[in-house]
Amino acid sequence: MDWFRLDWPWVLLALPLPVLARLLPRARENQGAALGLPFYRELESVTVTGRGRPSRWRLLLATLAWILLVLAAARPQWIGEPIGLPVAGRDLMLALDISGSMEQEDYELGGRAVSRLMAVQAVAMRFIERRDRDRLGLILFGTQAYLQTPLTFDGATVATMLREAVIGLAGRETAIGDAIGLAVKRLREQPDGERVLILLTDGANTAGMLDPLDAARLAAQAGVRIHTIGIGGGEVGIRTPFGMRLLRQGSDFDPATLKQIAEITGGHFFSATNRDQLEAVYAELDRLEPTERDERTYRPQRALFMWPASAALLLTVWLALGYLKRPG
Repeated sequence: MDWFRLDWPWVLLALPLPVLARLLPRARENQGAALGLPFYRELESVTVTGRGRPSRWRLLLATLAWILLVLAAARPQWIGEPIGLPVAGRDLMLALDISGSMEQEDYELGGRAVSRLMAVQAVAMRFIERRDRDRLGLILFGTQAYLQTPLTFDGATVATMLREAVIGLAGRETAIGDAIGLAVKRLREQPDGERVLILLTDGANTAGMLDPLDAARLAAQAGVRIHTIGIGGGEVGIRTPFGMRLLRQGSDFDPATLKQIAEITGGHFFSATNRDQLEAVYAELDRLEPTERDERTYRPQRALFMWPASAALLLTVWLALGYLKRPG
């Protein structure tokens, strides 16, 4: 049957064991001294009904209980209808800067000023939703770089981890080189041509053991293509008693290094000084890194052993209660 399967069908060979046990010769009665039981008289109050050969219905129930136990041990499985399995043509790793400078409120979302991190989270989560056929991973970096989510088809989990990212969790400085190195380590085992890193940062490299350009060269050798996105670097709105005033930021934003990283690895550099530009960046990334689909299917499985095992337990309890009669 296409919808039912036994994982261990060889267990069914145990079905005739009770019949074989009855064919074995009886053990000889021990003629030696018997062991005295001080509580023997109390045992006389418990009598067994139906002495002699068991009735047919009890024998039938016992046989049915044994068959159900053996069936449960054979691990029956329900097999569902084939379901298409999404397979991506790309493995995309997102590396997000959560250093202290990402808390600057120079972006607008829903008519109010929000931090750079909140703007990136809002736009990046929609980008993740559109990559439903890709394997995605998430790296968060500040003074150190951490793998928050390994490559997975579960975009909802990646989006949740991105939404829960907190500024300063990995330190207040910016280790761009270490973030690239960690991404290369995770991506280099994937097939050639499918290794992509999207790096989002608003500052220059100020921490870490690995220089960003050296890390970019390692990425190029490993076949990892890096798209860099520069966050901020534009004007910031400051509320004053006389209204909103735009001031040029005194940021350590380093677009030159980000451009070099992209060029070395065959990627693209994007500057997103406001939310609209950030939206346009992700739309362009959708065009540059198209999703590819392979035809693969799988059939969901569900274990069914608990049903025959439960039925066998109920039958056994019923038989035990039928054999024993309470005193009085």
